[in-house]
Amino acid sequence: MEAFEIEGGKKLSGEIAVMGSKNATTPILAATLLTEETCVISNIPLIEDVFRMLEILESMGADIEWRGKRTVAITAKHIDPQKMDVAKVKKIRSSILLLGSLSARFDSFRFYHPGGCVIGARPVGTHFDALRKLGVDIVSKKKQYAIDASGRHAGTVVLREMSVTATENAMMLAARISGKTTIKIAAAEPHIEDLGKFLISLGAKIKGLGTHTIEIIGSANLHGAKHAVIPDANEAATFLILGAATKSSITVRHAREEHMDLVLEKLREFGVDFIVARDAITVVPSARLRSVAKVDTRTYPGIPTDVQAPFGVLATQAEGETLIHDSLFEGRFNYVPELEKMGAKASVLNPHQVIIRGKTRLHGTTIRSYDLRAGAALIIAALSATGKTLIEDIYQVDRGYERIEERLAKIGARMRRIEI
Repeated sequence: MEAFEIEGGKKLSGEIAVMGSKNATTPILAATLLTEETCVISNIPLIEDVFRMLEILESMGADIEWRGKRTVAITAKHIDPQKMDVAKVKKIRSSILLLGSLSARFDSFRFYHPGGCVIGARPVGTHFDALRKLGVDIVSKKKQYAIDASGRHAGTVVLREMSVTATENAMMLAARISGKTTIKIAAAEPHIEDLGKFLISLGAKIKGLGTHTIEIIGSANLHGAKHAVIPDANEAATFLILGAATKSSITVRHAREEHMDLVLEKLREFGVDFIVARDAITVVPSARLRSVAKVDTRTYPGIPTDVQAPFGVLATQAEGETLIHDSLFEGRFNYVPELEKMGAKASVLNPHQVIIRGKTRLHGTTIRSYDLRAGAALIIAALSATGKTLIEDIYQVDRGYERIEERLAKIGARMRRIEI
């Protein structure tokens, strides 16, 4: 097992660049199946979830050609869903995004329940309901699903909830169906808008990106395209919160202010300020962080659930009580017992709420990363703490953050990857 060994208590300084968005890359990779022509995707992050998605595409017969460190050309002319690598599908949650593109391309196939972080119930019912409204029949058979998409058609989809991935699946299916499809109660995150722009470059006509009603006029003859993935807003937020928690002046390059409006506002409530430039945001640390009444995660443009755990760590360094409320998932607080091992004072009220009391002097110890975002939060905690911290099971972090130990070391973090 690999682990991170971190010596905390040191201020950081310098610049760190944000990589391409994980949450934009995986649906765009899935969407390359919508055409038989070559798609060239650039600015992709070199992370485990992306590698696994590419391996799934390759297992079905897609030709994968690297054209630089972060650029890949995908040609999905001859693919067969029956050859799908089941083990890889079960390893990442984003494999669920193949449902939409495969339903658009094939009349029938089998699919398997996806994997990913254990952060609570993540039902696939909203996905299935959306696809059924566009004529796709889905039957559950033990641990797999039989998909019959021979009756797919354009139509109106009212999503049962504002689900990001269900919105993306419906968009991909609609993009290859002739006629007009309307998706209501659609999620509006920046990575959904990025997927929409890629679908437009393939030949679909789309209105309403960035809103909760998306209209798509699809085409059965989509063509190849080139696309550069947007920067990762969740990674940018992680680094900004790291600067705030460690009282360090960090410049985060490629951070887009318009993708993080409420994140920045909440940080200002904690007492942190920023210098915002054209392509970077610099943390102006506060000597005295103050607690806030509530950090409440919501669908975009609310505070993302993916940065809830880093905010929880920040609350340990603020004076007073902060209520952390994650309305989206009931398993996001698995990092709290690990923080308590480091000396944090917290009370989990229910699966969606925890009160964190600060200011607390954290100390190094051995802790474990249970999911991707919790892992990132615990790195912030370890760098804020005194002494040495060992974070185990760091594969979860590698799923979403590219070689984070090397990048943080360049801004002064005493952090290394070790085998245990």
